[in-house]
Amino acid sequence: MATAPVVETHPAPLAAAPAPHPKKGVLSHWRLYAAISPFYLLFLAFGLIPVGFSLYLSFHRWDGLGAMEYAGLSQYRYLLADGQFWSSIGNTVVIWALATFPMIFLAMVTAVMLNSAVRFKNVYRFAFFLPNVTSIVAVAIIFGSVFSTNFGLVNALLQAVGLDQVAWLNTPWGIKVAIATLMTWQWTGYNAIIFLAGLQTIPGELYEAARMDGAGPVQTFFRITLPLLRPVLLFVLVISTVTGLQSFSEPQVLLQTTDNNSSFAGGPGHAGQTMVLYFFQQTFDNNDFGYGAAVAWGIFLVVVLFSIVNWRLVQRRGED
Repeated sequence: MATAPVVETHPAPLAAAPAPHPKKGVLSHWRLYAAISPFYLLFLAFGLIPVGFSLYLSFHRWDGLGAMEYAGLSQYRYLLADGQFWSSIGNTVVIWALATFPMIFLAMVTAVMLNSAVRFKNVYRFAFFLPNVTSIVAVAIIFGSVFSTNFGLVNALLQAVGLDQVAWLNTPWGIKVAIATLMTWQWTGYNAIIFLAGLQTIPGELYEAARMDGAGPVQTFFRITLPLLRPVLLFVLVISTVTGLQSFSEPQVLLQTTDNNSSFAGGPGHAGQTMVLYFFQQTFDNNDFGYGAAVAWGIFLVVVLFSIVNWRLVQRRGED
């Protein structure tokens, strides 16, 4: 008796389970936002809110204790006519120029020398970077002794070569030169390390090709090194502008004993009073917090203006 052929049947495939719908919105990544939230909370508490309050305060008169009195734009009108504020701007710009341009030149030379060194590179880098991490208060005290009129090392060297003593911390230009020298010493090594990092990104094949074409060291520097270092030079110039125009510790510690009226006076005749020193004098010596806030915003505008000018000058030279 014949049997019917057995037909193999495959089980029907199970229907794939529907993929879960991803959660939408910010809440789906709340753990990531919670992880980075401390930075933004700290920035809000100690950065954004104080900046906003200072802008609000600049439109009021306030001694720090009593009630605020709305003053409108009168604080800014007085700021524009304040001769001492403009004098502090002039002092700051002169000190910045005396410190920044020699510092950039020395940093560039130091970086080129470090880049060509064969032995003890790390030791040299540490030695040149050390002034930047040294306490500025201690350094300013030492520089005060170095530029002392009667017992300073600088005047001793001048007398050794037959020149007269200079009252560095009691004359307008002597004060500016002393502050600028301190700032140059402090920041040269830091910027040299930045230039060194930029030099190490330049391919060595370019220098080999230049030498094969008969280019000397000077031509190689101006035709290859300097153009390729332009972004680094721009960064150093902008950072030096921002830090130089906000100089405070250097003149404050260096000159605090040369004027008994105020530790923020900047020495005799306010010759070393920078913009930030003037801000501290108005705010904490005169207890005029409203006008001090207006001075702070004036400093901010000056720094932004100089940074933009430096940026445009370096960019234009690079395009030429």
